[in-house]
Amino acid sequence: MDEKATEKELLDVIWKNAHIAMQAISDIVGETNDEDMKKELADEYEGYEKFVSEVGAYMREKGLEPKDVNFMKKAMMYTGIKMDAMRDDSRSHIAEMLIKGTVMGITELGALLSANRQASDTVKNYAEKLKALEEEYEVRLKKLL
Repeated sequence: MDEKATEKELLDVIWKNAHIAMQAISDIVGETNDEDMKKELADEYEGYEKFVSEVGAYMREKGLEPKDVNFMKKAMMYTGIKMDAMRDDSRSHIAEMLIKGTVMGITELGALLSANRQASDTVKNYAEKLKALEEEYEVRLKKLL
């Protein structure tokens, strides 16, 4: 995000970041039989779900409606995940796929914070909270490689 964004635009990016992570987890969970990975995926999904609920409630409180992730983006992500998992459904490969997505989310949030230093404290706090959550998940996923 190169230019200063509005609070709604920033919240949309934050909400979508977590929502895409939930979608990816939903898409990949059926591709593994590894119990440790399934537990990790369930824990991460729950963390993202709580976050999405929290930021969504804040947005609605402010009269803002969270934008859903574009259908085409969801479909492309689903297809990519399924094809990649068909090629290699090992625990380490699935962990690697999830780490890549998590790092993309962390990077997006870091750029968002850097480009929008004048954002409200609430918006910055949501971005920081999600970034910290994703950083924690990255560390946990690396243990499953």
